[in-house]
Amino acid sequence: MTYQVLARKWRPSDFAGIVGQDPIITALRNGLKENRVAQAYLFSGIRGVGKTTAARVLAKALNCENGPTPDHPAQDPCNECPSCREIASSKDLDVLEIDAATYSKVEQVRELTESLRYGPARNRYKVVVLDEVHRLSKQAFDALLKIVEEPPKHLVFIFATTESDAVPATIHSRCQEFQFRRVPSPVLSKHLKTISEVEQITISDAALRFIARAGDGSVRDSVALLDQLATFGNGTISDQDATNLLGGLDTEMYLGLLEAIFERNPSWISNLVKEIEATGTDPHNVYSQFLLYLRDAILLSLGGDPTTIDLPLEQAEDLAKLVQNYGYENILRLSHHLLASESNVRRSEFGMLALKLSWLRAAELQKLTQIEDILGGHQPIPTPTPNTETNHSKPAAVPGATPKPNSTSTPKTKQKDTYSTSYNEIPNETPRTTNRDNSTLDNNARVSNFLEQLGLRRQPLAALVETAQITIDESSLVIQPLSKDSLLPNALQRKNNASLVDELVRDILGPDASWSLIAPRTSRAPKEPTVQKTQKTAPGNTTVQAVIEVFGGQIQNVQKPEVEPP
Repeated sequence: MTYQVLARKWRPSDFAGIVGQDPIITALRNGLKENRVAQAYLFSGIRGVGKTTAARVLAKALNCENGPTPDHPAQDPCNECPSCREIASSKDLDVLEIDAATYSKVEQVRELTESLRYGPARNRYKVVVLDEVHRLSKQAFDALLKIVEEPPKHLVFIFATTESDAVPATIHSRCQEFQFRRVPSPVLSKHLKTISEVEQITISDAALRFIARAGDGSVRDSVALLDQLATFGNGTISDQDATNLLGGLDTEMYLGLLEAIFERNPSWISNLVKEIEATGTDPHNVYSQFLLYLRDAILLSLGGDPTTIDLPLEQAEDLAKLVQNYGYENILRLSHHLLASESNVRRSEFGMLALKLSWLRAAELQKLTQIEDILGGHQPIPTPTPNTETNHSKPAAVPGATPKPNSTSTPKTKQKDTYSTSYNEIPNETPRTTNRDNSTLDNNARVSNFLEQLGLRRQPLAALVETAQITIDESSLVIQPLSKDSLLPNALQRKNNASLVDELVRDILGPDASWSLIAPRTSRAPKEPTVQKTQKTAPGNTTVQAVIEVFGGQIQNVQKPEVEPP
């Protein structure tokens, strides 16, 4: 007997066998049950998710001699009557399956529409299944419009396409559209396991998950891969065979690669690429699989549950620990960088070199931290110095090994270097905080400390206070405006601002300290040298200092704000 490939052998013959499209199947069944059959359907989605299969099953259900009846509540075709058998073998005269790629001329479509005006030869409905309908020309679509809009009662159109956007809106508006989604990997794994048990194929759960991931949501592709691997292993599929034949890496290898990128270990990355090249693995396939791995990393960095990730639980937990050490912002930035380079790896004649350069460039990215965290006194994530040592840089054999860029499984920070705020790099100067011993400071230093902490907590108010004369007498702080200006007094009279000043004064001068605002002086007298604000330094304004450090430059002039203070 001639061998039949698994993709054809396991092609569903009824609605119950279609995998991962439950909402669509429910809608079609209910339409049959209530006799609410549309004049035209549009099935869209990626290849191998059941569009053409669903169209054929719907055609059988419409013409089945035994249904829909009370004896068939699921509205599935019986697959036993002559009509069902002939439709399944593409021999039924009343069900036309047409490939639009070879039937795109306007003359052919006109001939088709003329023949469709006649009733069915035997069945209840004449059904036209037009596959890859987006391949029709504009003129061919125009020729279809009239009959699709006002078809005879016996006629039903079913259009299938992988490019829904290429179908004209005039056709969309005349159809009931059903969008077939990618089948989730867990559902695919379960379906593949069922096939393996019936076909007596020995395979592990890890290999099933790997095949499901490689299938990328397509049932047909996943079943075809299972068939290929079963043929290679003579009915037994090992994890190593699945990794080798599908052209990817062990997922634990991706964990080591991600750690090497964050630890800035170019030697380890270079050796990994050498091992990949030695095995003859397709660089674009490896690159694509790593992007999928980063998709899981993003979800875990946002607090996702490791049990929901399509990875072995232990590997998912290890990945969660790694990404939590470096934060969502860094994972997102790395993913964006690698995704932008995907076309280079895919199109380049030197794909392995493009892959290597992309990974090495990713290892040079500076680590990010929120500017709010820096100004709030939180220590940013240090950026490791690029690791040029060779004793831990060579990965284990590819594929199937579990390399680590360092001697420990969890990256550890060994020294401070630089960090970034937003996308600008600034020196790694430890942010100043309120946790200091104020008892050893003189009055002038306490004034500077007060201005500094006020700037960290409420910068607009600090900008107003810095224009005033500030003095400290034992356990009291005195603020005296330098001119008859109402902005500062009005700001300090507000409850939230006054409470903040109270808090800072008590923190700096002691729990019994107080502060006061006195009338402005009539003339602009010079301040004490130790607290005088010059136009070049603007002390206490940490935001201004941070901007100067990021972009370089100096302050030319300091003016009071012209806008309403907080």
